[in-house]
Amino acid sequence: MRLPRDLSGQELARSLRRLGYETTRQRGSHIRVTTQRDGEHHETIPAHGAIKPGLLSSILKSIARHHGLEMDALIDALDL
Repeated sequence: MRLPRDLSGQELARSLRRLGYETTRQRGSHIRVTTQRDGEHHETIPAHGAIKPGLLSSILKSIARHHGLEMDALIDALDL
């Protein structure tokens, strides 16, 4: 599993639409996305340049855990 190094917050929010996430608000340089699929789940994504690998990993792990997916399956589903 290799995480992308140049993924922006806007690109991640767009990719998350495949799992039913929608942008519910944006304050400053952070985007909040929410899904109702598999129960309600919120994530906050920074929208200022490329997301650092550690933070991207943390966000994706939280999303994978919510949907009951392995990280590799999530990355394939999001086409990252």
